[in-house]
Amino acid sequence: MSKELCYVVDQISREKGITRDVLLETLRSALLSAARKKFGGRTNIDLTIDPRTCDISAFEIKKIVSVVSDKDEEISLDSARKISPEAAEGDTVNIPLDLRDFSRIAAQTAKQVIFQRVREAERDVIYNEFKGKVGQVIGGTIMRKEKGIYFLNIGKTEALLPVKDILPNENLKRGDTIRAYIEDVRITPKGPAIMVTRSSPQFVAALFGMEVPEINDGLVIIKDTVREPGERTKLAVFSKNPSIDPVGACVGMKGTRVQSIVRELRGERIDIIAWTDDPRQLVARALSPATVDKIGINEESKTAMVVVNDQQLSLAIGKRGQNVRLAMKLTGWDIDILSESEYSKMRIEEADKTFSPPSADA
Repeated sequence: MSKELCYVVDQISREKGITRDVLLETLRSALLSAARKKFGGRTNIDLTIDPRTCDISAFEIKKIVSVVSDKDEEISLDSARKISPEAAEGDTVNIPLDLRDFSRIAAQTAKQVIFQRVREAERDVIYNEFKGKVGQVIGGTIMRKEKGIYFLNIGKTEALLPVKDILPNENLKRGDTIRAYIEDVRITPKGPAIMVTRSSPQFVAALFGMEVPEINDGLVIIKDTVREPGERTKLAVFSKNPSIDPVGACVGMKGTRVQSIVRELRGERIDIIAWTDDPRQLVARALSPATVDKIGINEESKTAMVVVNDQQLSLAIGKRGQNVRLAMKLTGWDIDILSESEYSKMRIEEADKTFSPPSADA
């Protein structure tokens, strides 16, 4: 029986990733619960399992007294010395119990407790493993969709991907393999819930961290990422090493690095800009892919007026104002964009107001 028990414990330990010590303690607690139930809930019943051989020993702990008034809790000195010749009054003695006397109900109780504790231990292992992976990207396979949530098989467990956190142009099906960003790991009544997303800016930043060794090594730093999922992302990067071009590192040879990420994001456009502390340059770069002709800033109010060629105006503003909106999020500046013709007209009007010809009476 002991050999079989050791085999089962070792097998569960390997399959579930639960340490042998935790399983043996779980089993001990389960059998102890069953033993105490058999003996009317007495708390002086105890049980041990040898960690090496898996031998189980159960015993009742009784106090040695001169006169026994409670036979369940006490034992006479003469009886105690038959078990332990050195016993003395006031000590306690362990009296072995026969485990074969466990009733069927007690055994069933032990079985239920074991399964429950194993599930709890398994949940703890999963929670502790994935809690440390918050902020990382994982890969998985779509298993099913229930009540607005995709269930993603990630190996030992499933991750939850809400429909609101997928890309707007995605139509995920069972069996699709995708990557997602671990946003949160929380405990629920049903066990650990691993919440993932594909729509957050951090997902894009994490993908660049995986694809670009210079980011992973800390040579290139992502200063900020802003995003409208499925449409466009703007990424500001900075290099600690003057000899490393941060934008070139992120783009990769012939665009291989950024294209890998674009494919994962189903064709989402990505603008990578070099971060600078000069607000004029930063605002101008943030409006990429548009080219800026002139720029004026008010550092007090953090506002910028940008002038672009007439043909560049729609590009600078973007579809439904998307490009300038993302540029403002990235820089933290309010940006007003004018075309060259609008700017020229405004200058003429200002000049007319400044210059007023003399009146006829003069």
